[in-house]
Amino acid sequence: MTIDHLYKLYKESPFVCTDTRQIVRDSLFFALKGERFNANKLAGSALEAGARWAVVDDPDVVTDDRYILVDDVLTTLQALARHHRQQLTIPFIGITGTNGKTTTKELVYAVLSQQYKTYATKGNLNNHIGVPLTLLAIDDSVEMAVIEMGANHQGEIGFLCGMAQPTHGLITNVGKAHLEGFGSFEGVKKAKGELYDFLKAHDGVLFLQGDNAHLVEMESGRSVRKIFRYGFSASNDIVGELAQANPFLTVRWREKEGDAGYPVETHLTGSYNTENILAAVAVGRFFGMEAALINAGIEAYHPTNNRSQIVETDRNTVIADYYNANASSMAAALENIAVINAERKVIILGDMFEMGDETYEEHRRIVEKATALGVERTLFIGKAFFEHRCPQGEFYRTTDEAKEQLRQRPVENSTVLLKASRGMAFESLVELL
Repeated sequence: MTIDHLYKLYKESPFVCTDTRQIVRDSLFFALKGERFNANKLAGSALEAGARWAVVDDPDVVTDDRYILVDDVLTTLQALARHHRQQLTIPFIGITGTNGKTTTKELVYAVLSQQYKTYATKGNLNNHIGVPLTLLAIDDSVEMAVIEMGANHQGEIGFLCGMAQPTHGLITNVGKAHLEGFGSFEGVKKAKGELYDFLKAHDGVLFLQGDNAHLVEMESGRSVRKIFRYGFSASNDIVGELAQANPFLTVRWREKEGDAGYPVETHLTGSYNTENILAAVAVGRFFGMEAALINAGIEAYHPTNNRSQIVETDRNTVIADYYNANASSMAAALENIAVINAERKVIILGDMFEMGDETYEEHRRIVEKATALGVERTLFIGKAFFEHRCPQGEFYRTTDEAKEQLRQRPVENSTVLLKASRGMAFESLVELL
């Protein structure tokens, strides 16, 4: 079956499903395969649950003409998404970066949706499966699309750009993450820079953090023609400053020297989020939005999914920031709690995963940085941190060991930073705080 024919079927009922537990009636079911699953075997169940068609690549499961047999289901899904994207003429804003891409995506969506019908990546569906599913969820009524793109190997951002074809884009930052896949920090910059390559080749618009030396260097080597800058110095198109962080951020932004500026109160913590807020302001302003609407969108955004999220318990104020962690985001979280105005502070950190050859050295640096803050208690959890035991901190091999100590020595009346990679299961610590 050709993509044109498959696209006709999709347009007749433009709903795509890959999970038999979430079938939409009359949808197009794609039977994806993975290391531990093969949805070809579930195609019949998908049809019984209400799917109109099932795209499969195993001829043994085909029993009637509702099955569409292709060479490879995943590449067919991606080809269909690419074809659909080519029919759309609206702005597509591509967002990637080491840290903050999901928060920035949510802030950009919150701003743009004040004036335009906007569709943005749901959750963190930002990979080779999530991006095509996002594209195929965009219908003709949408006026703006915001696409998050993630990667842990070279070439992935370029591949995703080939599908999403962003007309505008930004990289939040570059840092030491997924070093097992990228090989080095230079590898990270090269991989993320594939977005800049695409924008240059297609005369797209780049939103650039004009005070981030790494991003400026990456752009200078490519010379993207259309750039809208945001940052902290007067040379940017959007200039901002952090006005308050106790613990929620108030950011003041302006467009040119002499402007009184526009203060915006947020539900975000973490001084590092100032740049993400300014990115959303820049996008909104570029597309002609009034300051009041931009600020309304930012003020309405509440973080979820344990990304810079404030949780008030009966005993403490918890900064829940354990969706993921790497060397740069860990350092930023420590810098943030250092400036928060709180009488008692406790830091609880868990291992950073996928650090490759940098694992030992980066965990050592974080131990030094955290213990130097001299807060009430500093707990380090995980095998990588345990290698750096020192008298200035408490070290535990596992999260369960730390939980037992927190039961014996409860934390009370404190502002507590929880930061770790997702696999450390730090959500189980919140009930003890």
